[in-house]
Amino acid sequence: MALIEVRELDREIYERFLRDFLPERLIDIHTHVWLARHQHRVTEPSRVVSWPDRVAPENPVEEHLECYRLLFPGKTVIPCLFAGLIDEVSARAANAYVRDCARAHDLPALLFALPQWTAEEVERRVLEGGFQGIKGYLNLAPAYLPRQEIRVFDFLPPHQLEVMDRHGWLVMLHVPRDARLRDPVNLAQILEIERRFPRLQLVLAHVGRAYCDQDVGEAFEILKDTRRLVFDFSANCNDRVFEQALRAVGPKRFLFGSDLPILRMRTRRICEDGTYVNLVPRGLYGDVSGDRNMREVDGPEAQKLTFFMYEELLALRRAAERVGLSPADLRDIFYGNAARLLEAAGFRGLP
Repeated sequence: MALIEVRELDREIYERFLRDFLPERLIDIHTHVWLARHQHRVTEPSRVVSWPDRVAPENPVEEHLECYRLLFPGKTVIPCLFAGLIDEVSARAANAYVRDCARAHDLPALLFALPQWTAEEVERRVLEGGFQGIKGYLNLAPAYLPRQEIRVFDFLPPHQLEVMDRHGWLVMLHVPRDARLRDPVNLAQILEIERRFPRLQLVLAHVGRAYCDQDVGEAFEILKDTRRLVFDFSANCNDRVFEQALRAVGPKRFLFGSDLPILRMRTRRICEDGTYVNLVPRGLYGDVSGDRNMREVDGPEAQKLTFFMYEELLALRRAAERVGLSPADLRDIFYGNAARLLEAAGFRGLP
């Protein structure tokens, strides 16, 4: 049985709109691989959405690479790997699996870091594992903090950022807080990271989680004068947000990321009153009636749904056309920008 079903609709979208738009080589800067036995198990009220769990209970590296073969015929895609959600119990095994996958396939990878690790410990783990930096996540902030009060430094502490800065390593940041990219605390701490740690490479995942227009606020006006901050557009389908980001910081600071395996999902994303909603075929992902970010559709509407991956790339194409990006700009976005970051962080395996 195939990992995913590629339908005639999907093939038509790829051939008509994406094959010639995409360069021959791509680097996917934002991907997860994990085994189910290493996955974080929620035992307290969750700080994160649950719908991604419906797409894939695990994502072994073999399935990960097969997914690229199915979704990108004729292209070469190099993923940067990191684990799925971790906790104190699963961190060691989950990161070890990523390390082993990266070594076996000569791929770049990031360490999923626990905030309680000392500077010496996080440095040792990155060096011993051959990682190019770290990924932090809001669910790792101290448990006593309410979700809406978590700040960046609660899960990416300055002592770890000092290590990243000293080595020029990558930091993948998924911003916290309900206001997402426009949140003033998030913006202040992003600017502080750029000022205090000028050598680390901060990657703002998902365009700062600005999935809907309302998530932007004055963010791009505030961030346009930064010099090193870059954005990946993983799991984001908002071409208007992409356009604003490209006009603010330019194509050399915008990176392709997918957030696989969730981009295997068959969906179309809409926004309603500032909340994103994933439209999915009825029954395909189980009972989603209690999830405000999921909605089932039937009939012709369901039959028109393609992969989340293609929806993201179509959104980037729309933004690129409005901004007037050149083929060279697109090669940077899909390969060159990430290649420069990874090589600066010590990775030597790129073709």
